Amino acid sequence: MDRPTAAGPREPYLVRVTAGGRAAGREATGRRLPIGAELTASGVHFRVWAPARRTVEVVADAGAVFALAPEPGGYFSGEAPGIGAGARYRFRLDGDALRPDPASRFQPEGPHGPSQVVDPSRFRWTDAGWTGLRLEGQVLYELHVGTFTREGTWSGAAAELSDLARVGITCVEVMPVAEFPGAFGWGYDGVDLFAPTRLYGAPDDMRAFVDRAHAVGIGVVLDVVYNHLGPDGNYLKDFSPAYFTDRYATDWGEPFDFDGEGSAPVRELVIENAGYWISEFHLDGLRLDATQVIFDRSQEHVVRALGRRARQAAGARSILLVAENEPQDADLVRPVDRGGHGLDALWNDDLHHAARVALTGRREAYYTDYLGSPQELVSVAKHGFLFQGQRYAWQDRVRGKPALDLPRPALVCYLENHDQVANSAGGERVSTLTTPGRWRAMTAYLLLGPWTPMLFQGEERGATRPFLYFADHRRELAHVVRAGRADFLRQFPSIAAPDLRDRLHDPADPVTFARSTLGRGDARPEVLALHRDLLELRRSDPVIRAQGAPGIDGSVLGEEALALRWFAPDGADRLLLLNLGADLVRPSIADPLLAPPEGRGWAVAWSSEHPRYGGRGSPPPFHPGGVRLAGHAAMLLAPEEPRRG
Repeated sequence: MDRPTAAGPREPYLVRVTAGGRAAGREATGRRLPIGAELTASGVHFRVWAPARRTVEVVADAGAVFALAPEPGGYFSGEAPGIGAGARYRFRLDGDALRPDPASRFQPEGPHGPSQVVDPSRFRWTDAGWTGLRLEGQVLYELHVGTFTREGTWSGAAAELSDLARVGITCVEVMPVAEFPGAFGWGYDGVDLFAPTRLYGAPDDMRAFVDRAHAVGIGVVLDVVYNHLGPDGNYLKDFSPAYFTDRYATDWGEPFDFDGEGSAPVRELVIENAGYWISEFHLDGLRLDATQVIFDRSQEHVVRALGRRARQAAGARSILLVAENEPQDADLVRPVDRGGHGLDALWNDDLHHAARVALTGRREAYYTDYLGSPQELVSVAKHGFLFQGQRYAWQDRVRGKPALDLPRPALVCYLENHDQVANSAGGERVSTLTTPGRWRAMTAYLLLGPWTPMLFQGEERGATRPFLYFADHRRELAHVVRAGRADFLRQFPSIAAPDLRDRLHDPADPVTFARSTLGRGDARPEVLALHRDLLELRRSDPVIRAQGAPGIDGSVLGEEALALRWFAPDGADRLLLLNLGADLVRPSIADPLLAPPEGRGWAVAWSSEHPRYGGRGSPPPFHPGGVRLAGHAAMLLAPEEPRRG
């Protein structure tokens, strides 16, 4: 395939549309996508699936009306001459209802307003040399554009990318941006899959963000939601009720119908959307939200199909496809030829839950099955998921599938993410719920571990601002959302306690949104130093960088203490000692993992208790009189240089 140019989208992505409405090849017509509004030499070509309608017309902002011709399979299409990029339009259905385009590329007045024609070739890319991302060695960073900076825009976020690169971040994972109603929201109730929300800027502002990220060496992965659409501004049923199904259910709304009779156009909408983000915005991958409720019994699951389409759209670039899956189904990241879906990575809630209990002592709701014990932390490092097919008491059912064969980088691990921070009474950061020493030590465990680590916005600078659940809905819907949120949090007895339950933040209150916004003054130098040094170790130390490929093992040393050992072919092993409890003082510890390579001793290569990070000093743990592991601390040890003579 030809290398992409700097001037436009990476893959031509041209399709020839058959009478049945399916994309049948790349050799004909000039349409980039099978649906939506696209520029031609003389105007704009429109195509939409509306099998529930007899007629569909384009009503342009200037008042001109263009009738679309029906096609077999429920599609309508045609060219409107004399209009161009920037034109606003709606579809008029059966001569009556005016509705935005289901494949709108931009909604400048929000989801209830007109759609706008976009010319993606106008943006001048500068990233022709960017080759994409491979999973090994990545450090992810989840951010919400609206709260990442005071500006809450793509340009505001772009200004921070150089700082993230200096910390050691290699890829930002952007929370969903598909258009949604109101002035603020998380983005998971998007209703226009192809339209980046007007709240953060124009589509070219998003392109500029990606271009800038590539310029400083950072990839961009977008969180996409294919399990439902939001409750306000979703007009797909006006074109056809067949977009959705009642054969399945989600907690958030009707799911798409991916496997019913005549569902090919529904599959097309989502599959082509995955390719669109990769091609037209030069994205480096997608994070698929809540894949456990993307229901599909087709011969080829839609997740597998959209993953294939995304990689096809990337052309010569490599991209990352990451899934969130509450049951932690390992088949998502197994190769297609082994019965999997061919994705690259899965979020690992098991590490988060075990670490959170270890740091806070709270075992309630979905933390009930976790002890926060050293054995759990060792097992995650050695085996990945903790639940791989055994009973999960909180849900009273089996959780997970065998996953011992998964490569360690295939699991994305974190101490914070948008959900887990917000699923608390006040959206507290985990650093505010434990001691500074424990938090530094667990941060070392996360950032040196063999998985793919992920930080949540502000974590690297020690931000203490909360991240709350916020959603700006119309009044009657806001009441339902507020009640639903309160009901969800009742699973936590501490939050449901009488002295707290009436103090929960209103998602629709602008103050809730404002409190979640980061500021430049949030940075704490000692926390930034901690993250920079750990990520430099992860990048530069050849043993840590290998992510456990030559072998990794671990031992429980005490009630809150453990050791992890990375093996190296040349004997240059690494040993991480983690103690979340009181000082551990022993005359000896009978465990071979603590023995240094033959003829050498252990030297402290890094310590969470260095004064640079706010610690109290780092005496060597092994001394002639025995062993002393400092409490609330982590140390990375490396073999001493061999003695000469």
